[in-house]
Amino acid sequence: MRQTKKNLQRGFTLMETMIAMSILAVGILGLAAMLGDSLAYMKGSQDDFIAQQKAEEAAEAIFTAKYNANATFAQVSNFGVGNPAGLFLPGPLALTVPGPDGLVGSVNDTAAPLASIITPGPDKILGTADDVLVPLTNFTRTIAITTVVGKPNLKQVVITIDYTAGRWTRQYVLTTYVSSF
Repeated sequence: MRQTKKNLQRGFTLMETMIAMSILAVGILGLAAMLGDSLAYMKGSQDDFIAQQKAEEAAEAIFTAKYNANATFAQVSNFGVGNPAGLFLPGPLALTVPGPDGLVGSVNDTAAPLASIITPGPDKILGTADDVLVPLTNFTRTIAITTVVGKPNLKQVVITIDYTAGRWTRQYVLTTYVSSF
């Protein structure tokens, strides 16, 4: 009787405890890794915003060129061997400041300096002498302009911003249309 009661009061063995601690450690390490990845991914939100703004800037430049009579409808296209009148360069290009024509991504931007943003310096106040100029070297912009099939008076404009944020490669795509009217 005494032996049976003693067996019932035995606790966890050392082996069971070690297995439970190992499972707990793996779970905690997994959560820590997931937290680190999510914080690194969220840190790229500023780059997400910059990509959106740079795509919208290119779309506005195209609309401005077309609707302020600075460019004809035929010129609102990609430059190339088959289309030397096109104003916008094809392929992924580094983000630059607008050239002499004031349009981003145009044939006049080939010698323009890289686009950049200004961030507050050590004093954390924007607009002071210690502000930092950060070039946008991890961004490229592609402007693809095509005529919509069956609608010769309508062009589709796809602006793609590719960038890296931490260890992730991201892409922002803006699609819009321009008409000849």
